[in-house]
Amino acid sequence: MNEFDGYMSSKRHSILTVLIIILVVAVVLGSTMVMVMKSLSPSSAPFFSEKIGVIPVEGTISSSQTVTSDLVKFRKDTDIKAIVLKINSPGGAIAPSQEIYREIEKTTPVKKVVVSMGTVAASGGYYIAAAASKIVANPGTITGSIGVIMEFVRVEDLLNKIGVDLEIMKSGEFKDIGSPDRKMTQREREILDAMIMDIQKQFEEAIVRGRRIPLEQVREIADGRIFSGARAKELGLVDVLGNFQDAVEITKELAGIKGDVTLVYAKKRRLEVLDLLVETGARFIAGVLRNLEGRIEYRWDGASGFDIKESY
Repeated sequence: MNEFDGYMSSKRHSILTVLIIILVVAVVLGSTMVMVMKSLSPSSAPFFSEKIGVIPVEGTISSSQTVTSDLVKFRKDTDIKAIVLKINSPGGAIAPSQEIYREIEKTTPVKKVVVSMGTVAASGGYYIAAAASKIVANPGTITGSIGVIMEFVRVEDLLNKIGVDLEIMKSGEFKDIGSPDRKMTQREREILDAMIMDIQKQFEEAIVRGRRIPLEQVREIADGRIFSGARAKELGLVDVLGNFQDAVEITKELAGIKGDVTLVYAKKRRLEVLDLLVETGARFIAGVLRNLEGRIEYRWDGASGFDIKESY
């Protein structure tokens, strides 16, 4: 290699080095500018803000699958520092309410769970709230209704009028307990009453365990009556009076979060419009059917007169 070739090779090497340096500087500056612009943007959350998960519980509690799976997901997500449970429900089925309570109970030792009560958080809606780290309610929230309800429809007179008779064969005396074609016997009433009181005891003990309230104090108010959020706070059923944003601030404090936070809502399932139509139809049919069969629930029956649907 002559002197000229060596010179040109050295020159090309120098140019390549300069180009690489310029590229690296451009990437660093560009990334820095993006980060700064994102953090200063008023329309978006700060780039380095902590995250709080938000899980809505709306309407009658008929299934626990969605809420419990969201709790598990947020509990395992290391980016989510705490959870807000936004409850707007009159309660519902017993087993789903207990399943949600249990999942909250397993979550609070790992991450704080704060309940924000909306229009109604009664019966089963309060049952699940009792397991949370803190409960925040509006002064006018309808809550309480600590109790169990069991309903049967009797169509004996109607069947007699239209000439329909049911022939029932059973393996045991109580196999058709609650049958709509006849009156209940005294022994059957005693059996159902004992079961209701057992499930009522489970409700009371869940409040004692979750709220750290003496059992005697819970039993004094566990007669199905409803309370305003303000009265519930006086009774120790609620910790703080405030709205959803107050609940977020309390959650930040419990989780040790400083500054702004990003609220991460549990993802809604796909085909929402179709799901809504199917759900509406299913609820209508279920409402008709459940009036023809016995049911036992943690539910405040007065909620049928309220529009409790909320959205986010």
